[in-house]
Amino acid sequence: MIAKYLRFGVVAGLIVLLDQVTKALVLAQMPLHRSIEILPGFFNLTHVRNPGGAFGFLAQNESPVRHWFFLIAAALALAMILYFHHQTPPSKRFFSGSLALIFGGAVGNIIDRLRFGEVVDFLDVYVGSYHWPTFNIADSAVTVGVVIFLLHILFRKVPI
Repeated sequence: MIAKYLRFGVVAGLIVLLDQVTKALVLAQMPLHRSIEILPGFFNLTHVRNPGGAFGFLAQNESPVRHWFFLIAAALALAMILYFHHQTPPSKRFFSGSLALIFGGAVGNIIDRLRFGEVVDFLDVYVGSYHWPTFNIADSAVTVGVVIFLLHILFRKVPI
């Protein structure tokens, strides 16, 4: 049983570490709005800040309520993830791993919100003039974790 929690902590901790190290490198090496082409026509490193949520949700809302909304929503999500993880049998390692990815990604972005009031993003994927919203390691971990979570629920019929 302890191994289940240890694995969760290691995976989530590695995501937070990787997320914060990459963001620190971007902050130290790239001025805001600077872009470095990596794969022409497909991928750049671009330093931007996102005061909103996923895909810029509420980014245009200047209200101080926005900051607290995201912090409270994230805290509730973290509590739910911990609850789900506690309820997950130790044999469901893949499912548990998805929760650790989501948890680590959420913590990575919460750290930014607490430090800067917004999230540091830098991974810019595009095709021609069509850009996916710029994101970071934490966002990637949350996305992969949610996909695994949903696939597990849909195809393995895991009760939550």
